[in-house]
Amino acid sequence: MPRAGQLKPLSDSRLTDHVSIGVLTRVFPPELVDGVVAEAGRTERRHRLLPARVVVYYVLALALFADASYEEVMRQLVEGLAWESGWDRAWRVPSKMAISKARARLGREPVELLFRAVAVPVATEQTGGAFYRGLRLVSVDGTCLDVADTPANDQEFGRPGSSRREGGGAFPQLRMVALAEAGTHAIFDVALGAYGDAERTLAEQLFASLGEGMLCLADRGFYSFQCFQNARKTGAQLLWRVKADVGLPREQTLADGSYLTSIYPLKDRKAKRNAQHARVIEYRIDDPALAESEQRYRLITTLLDPEQAPASELATLYPERWELKSALDELKTHQRGPRVVLRSKSPDGVYQEAYGHLCTHYAIRRVMHDAALHADLVPHRLSFIRSLRAARRTARAQPGLSPPHHHDRPPTSDR
Repeated sequence: MPRAGQLKPLSDSRLTDHVSIGVLTRVFPPELVDGVVAEAGRTERRHRLLPARVVVYYVLALALFADASYEEVMRQLVEGLAWESGWDRAWRVPSKMAISKARARLGREPVELLFRAVAVPVATEQTGGAFYRGLRLVSVDGTCLDVADTPANDQEFGRPGSSRREGGGAFPQLRMVALAEAGTHAIFDVALGAYGDAERTLAEQLFASLGEGMLCLADRGFYSFQCFQNARKTGAQLLWRVKADVGLPREQTLADGSYLTSIYPLKDRKAKRNAQHARVIEYRIDDPALAESEQRYRLITTLLDPEQAPASELATLYPERWELKSALDELKTHQRGPRVVLRSKSPDGVYQEAYGHLCTHYAIRRVMHDAALHADLVPHRLSFIRSLRAARRTARAQPGLSPPHHHDRPPTSDR
């Protein structure tokens, strides 16, 4: 029992029952968090000041309040556990060291499992701008996140080269390749790796989330025969840009100006064995701001019938892949903050923090979709910045627990 004058720490059941971070608890309810904690084998065998459920929500809150200190984020998380609630003393915010140890105990697995348990496409038939002729529009793209400059992170992730700095860029970088809905900006699958991992290699990890009824858009850096075929085998339709040096012979010109071609595995190209059929759309954008090579576009698609997918429509549709660029910018620039480095000093913490950002972005985007659907608006036309600010306000405004009766005092933990 605590001596006179000491703070009475809350038991794990008292704290976890009443912690509140607004919009995030709507998408990630406590029972789901408890489930992924148990699945990852992180359920506590004894009471702790920072039980696993609270630490999971704390990791999500780190992404919501990316510019705040560790202690301030925890204060936002459990706001309401105070004298005004009827208790003798305020709940003491743990030290930065205690928070770091709690995050290390949790590890990356529960937060990754949480993302994968919830992140699915959210658009319905009523969602504006989410479908093309009945096909759900999705796109794949990649980006990099700066991480804390520590020896462990440098060894795990590596860093880009630099002509101005010996040893490479200022920070190691985590590479992220994501799959998202074009119409909602909801990222529903992701592959994370080191800076040196090729985007095309990471993208292959995402194809299990493709399927029939989808139309996947991708930029020219993702095309190879094998990558294209692996994505095609999922049953999804594809519309990918290809580089100018990829051989795509014109075999049959179609009425809309597109043409049919054959593509081959590298080893069978000369012998022209094991051909796979595809359709090519070529067009030009007259934009003086772009280099000559950037004005010419070549798209390859699995949609072979020009009556079902006219070339003019596909050319107009392809820029929708930039919606994922916008989604990644929302996560990197607005949610994380411009020029902000992920704060974790260890690789496991970096992965944990990255999945926390992905969970938080997905939660905000899902709530935005529901609001847009209710108001008959297009989700990706709503302001992510305003929605992010609203999510932060709900986290601050909603109390951590209802005021207890005067006889209801926080029990002590066994620590």
